[in-house]
Amino acid sequence: MLRSRIVAWLRVILPLTALALLSVLFLLGRKPETTPAIPYATVDPQDLAERQAVTAPRYSGVTSNGAQLTIVAAEGEPGTGPDQGRMRDIRVTLRAKDGRAADLSAGTAALDDQSMSLTEGARMTTADGWIVTAPEFHAALLEGRLTADREVNVLAPFGRMTAGGMELRPKAPGDPDHVLDLTGGVRLIYRP
Repeated sequence: MLRSRIVAWLRVILPLTALALLSVLFLLGRKPETTPAIPYATVDPQDLAERQAVTAPRYSGVTSNGAQLTIVAAEGEPGTGPDQGRMRDIRVTLRAKDGRAADLSAGTAALDDQSMSLTEGARMTTADGWIVTAPEFHAALLEGRLTADREVNVLAPFGRMTAGGMELRPKAPGDPDHVLDLTGGVRLIYRP
């Protein structure tokens, strides 16, 4: 008889205890976020809706001499008239058939038909360890040629250089080999 009374009480007490524990869990749980954010959105949707733009554009192609060309940016905007558009946080990779590769990065780029002007922190890094910085780089996309008209600073494996300009171009039209040519009063600080 004692045993049946205990079982009868446990039938009432155990479900009530479980119900009390669940109630405490729900009442003391975290509150949900009132404005859930999209985790991968890095642009202001209102700003993007008010203007034409493409986020994360990517282009891959081949130049006239067979070099691989890849262009990646954080954002691209179409242009009007001769101005074909602008890109922000851009990275250009030019990989020639001879194995020479150049990576350019810049804060902004302006597109015009078959050429591009890279500004705001423009920097070129080659596969063999050269780092070239300039106020502006010009890229002739069809030819696979990169130039800088103003002073460039170069950090090479053997020292530092400054020059009035530079050009990374094919040795001859249609030739897959490329040459980095520094011009305009080149100064070298050699470090053995």
